[in-house]
Amino acid sequence: MSRIGLSTYAFFWRMSSKVANPLTLEQMLQQTADLDVSVFQICDYPAIETWSDAQLLTLRQQADALGITLELGTRGLGTEHLRRYLHMAEILDARVIRSMFYTADHRPSLDEAAALIGAVLPDFARQQVRLCLETYEQVNSGAMMSVINKFLSPWLGVCLDPANCVAGLELPEQVIANTAARVGNLHIKDFAFTRRDGWVGFTFAGCPMGEGLLDYDRMIASVRPADKGINQIVEHWLPWQDDAALTCEREAEWTRRTVEFLRSKQDQE
Repeated sequence: MSRIGLSTYAFFWRMSSKVANPLTLEQMLQQTADLDVSVFQICDYPAIETWSDAQLLTLRQQADALGITLELGTRGLGTEHLRRYLHMAEILDARVIRSMFYTADHRPSLDEAAALIGAVLPDFARQQVRLCLETYEQVNSGAMMSVINKFLSPWLGVCLDPANCVAGLELPEQVIANTAARVGNLHIKDFAFTRRDGWVGFTFAGCPMGEGLLDYDRMIASVRPADKGINQIVEHWLPWQDDAALTCEREAEWTRRTVEFLRSKQDQE
């Protein structure tokens, strides 16, 4: 079964310091439940790394009470860092950890990335947590797959987001084709190019679901998330609007719209 989920990136502006009262994780969980969504991915939220086990357990208990499954997301392949996330995943009962090859201060070669993955993959297997490495422009999807395909383990896969790779001059359909066989998590957002003022260049940004360049049907046909139990996690690239109130309203609207879109697709299956 493929379930719909929300990411912290679906609350990007509402949890940011640009608004008067940023949402907490607890509030985001409640709003996820209010939309009758059953998965929440805490992604690129480094503050949680400082939480005590007791704080993590309290969050897990809230998620359980709301009927929400938690996933985690971070960046980098550092051994101790990923083991810290595995520890958090155990408390939160998270079965997916999304990560990326690079951090701000560590850019491993492909060989080094393979060695780092090999060091922690047995830990992921023992805990039965899937490590899903995200497609993005800093590492070509073909190069990324050359590393991932060194390992046949079902506990290593891809977090597919074809939008991210456009900045690396990869077409979304090319990224989907390169990765489909090993996808373990999906990030769902629509995206489009618009001309800049004076027709000088383009802006590449998010757009309401169904209005952009994401070929959702092609991606789903290739990945087959319903057959493989791959969750579809909603996020956005929403540009800042005129003010905080409008931005937060638009973000909530995009979230509702994407959830409705995904439900309509599931109903057609």
